[in-house]
Amino acid sequence: MRKFLSNQNKLFLILLIIIFQVFLYKPGQVLADLPTGNAVKDPNAILRNALPIKQVELQEIQHKLEDTSDLVRGGRWPALTKTVTKCQSLLKKYQGRIIQELPRDKQKIAEKTFLELKENFESLQDHAKSKDKYSFVATRKEALDKIGGLEEYFLPNQFPYSIPKEFDNLPRLLGRATVNIKTSEGEMKAVVDGFNAPLTAGAFIDLSSKNFYKDLPINRAEEFFVLQTGDPIGEAIGYIDPETNEERHVPLEIRIPDEEDTFYNETFEDLGFYTETPTLPFATLGTLGWSHSNEAVDDGSSQFFFFLYEAELNPAGRNLIDGRNAAFGYVVDGFDVLEKLTKDDTIISIDVLEGIENLKLNA
Repeated sequence: MRKFLSNQNKLFLILLIIIFQVFLYKPGQVLADLPTGNAVKDPNAILRNALPIKQVELQEIQHKLEDTSDLVRGGRWPALTKTVTKCQSLLKKYQGRIIQELPRDKQKIAEKTFLELKENFESLQDHAKSKDKYSFVATRKEALDKIGGLEEYFLPNQFPYSIPKEFDNLPRLLGRATVNIKTSEGEMKAVVDGFNAPLTAGAFIDLSSKNFYKDLPINRAEEFFVLQTGDPIGEAIGYIDPETNEERHVPLEIRIPDEEDTFYNETFEDLGFYTETPTLPFATLGTLGWSHSNEAVDDGSSQFFFFLYEAELNPAGRNLIDGRNAAFGYVVDGFDVLEKLTKDDTIISIDVLEGIENLKLNA
């Protein structure tokens, strides 16, 4: 069984010691450097923010609507009403401009979607006035799903990032895919993001389409941390390529927002990035992560893990996995199933529901 981060406790202890020592000498600076905001923990919001688009008006509406999350949790209804009013104003202000930027064949669809969004925002105002938290959350999800659908119309026609030629022989997912993960406790749905982790996502979708994960056990389970699977039955610990009869390896692959190139086989520690947050962070329950050995970062083959986000153990925007392992997608449905899984459970199958056309077996 291939493990990762086996020195987790040691690293965490060292980190605490360093923070404590620095705090003794520069408490003001430490307080200033600690994360001040809440990390985005909604997988759908993370996926929307990770799209390689630059439609700032539509994204402004999206972010303003997402800002209502904390207001709903806190029951701050007057502020909530004010924020929804701002969303309505932005929708009216930007609608024409956004539609004009779309391809002609999408403009009629977008006009219909904007009418539906207008109705959603009116419903949100009613829910805020009546302090109906559950209806507000449900309607907001509908609205954000529509906004996410509009944002996908702005995706580039060609894959926007370069992949080093040394990996030309590896599968790549040039877009996104949706999978159904059937387990002994029930089923989950996940979105796999090939825009920001094309080789990692490509390996996962390739193996899923080959039924590689069929009937494989959960081979590692650590409460509040990870559930890991993908260790094939037998002596091998990864996928053996039938053409070469060798274990196929996938490089560590991490993107950072606003960086032109994806980083390969370099951890944040190698790069000197100690406060960066990846485009696909380990920030929510059910983050899909790719496993590699303790000795190297380029020998991940087939094993992956579900990150079991625990807020008290993973401060907002900071953890010890970001920059050490590649995230490549998120569970978006079936969280109750994920929370039931233990080392006694099994992955029955992983089926690709959408996006298989984005899989390319090599460059």
